[in-house]
Amino acid sequence: MFKQVFQNISKYFVYFVGVVTLVATPISFAQNWPTKPIKLVIPFAAGGTTDILGRLLAQQLSKDLGQNVIVENKPGAGGNIAAEYVAQSPADGYTIMLASGSMLTVNPSLYKKLPVNYAKDFVYITNVASGPMLLSVSTKLPVKNLGEFIAYAKTKDLNFGSAGIGSQVHMAAENLTYSANIPATHVPYKGESAALNDLVAGQIDFMVGNLTAATGFAKAGQIKPLAVTSLKRSKQLPDVPTAAESGIPGFESTGWFGLIAPANTPKAITDKIYAATVKAVGSEAMRNSLDLNGLTAVVNTQKDFESQVKNESLVWEKVIKGRNISAQ
Repeated sequence: MFKQVFQNISKYFVYFVGVVTLVATPISFAQNWPTKPIKLVIPFAAGGTTDILGRLLAQQLSKDLGQNVIVENKPGAGGNIAAEYVAQSPADGYTIMLASGSMLTVNPSLYKKLPVNYAKDFVYITNVASGPMLLSVSTKLPVKNLGEFIAYAKTKDLNFGSAGIGSQVHMAAENLTYSANIPATHVPYKGESAALNDLVAGQIDFMVGNLTAATGFAKAGQIKPLAVTSLKRSKQLPDVPTAAESGIPGFESTGWFGLIAPANTPKAITDKIYAATVKAVGSEAMRNSLDLNGLTAVVNTQKDFESQVKNESLVWEKVIKGRNISAQ
């Protein structure tokens, strides 16, 4: 009998130890995180605004987290290729993504079939930055301002480039052409930099690209900047008027970028990422870099981030249906 009692006690003790281990291991893991390099996935090609911002952020996060943050570009399908890759990665905090706002608010309404569920397959951590867009035209176009561009576009079959179907660059151009009541044909690329290169070469007529990526080309005289899409002029291009003041009253279109991770990533880890991001964008070095690139630091809580995505998704859903925009 004593032997049976001892065996039962031993069995329950082993069970108890197992349960404690299962509970304690994730807690210990989160407390020690990070113990190895972190991968920051960029869903677009190198050279675009998401890539530029991602590399700035990775450099600062590496200092704050004490581990290398390695940028990995996975362009294609409006960010969906990268999204699928991240969604299928282990939920351990070592694979995160800097997503464009369009991926989270536009793609769900634009694509009939998606490899991910943006609302369920990810945890939203925080916004990082936002910035205005820039309407630029090829130097071959005989226009000098927004008014001339609108008049010219109504008589010609113009085309515009973007970072891909559904990208912020695409939707900003759709928004502008709709507001100006001008026709135009969309030419999607796998990244913003590729589209800008073709704009410089005169292979496409215009773009409404992120200010960060387009400013250098504009200052070099390789493209003609006609208007910024913020309500105030940009410090980077102070002589370029806003679209609102030069032909489309009240027009505004800004792009933003936020950090997300695979669903079920422990909150203790996402909290660490959030805290490190707040510290990173609050640093003087990061703020100076953002300002130089025409971006503004933006951080918010997970709850506010989710609300932002939900509200903007409703807006873009109406635009996509109203303009009959399709990814097919």
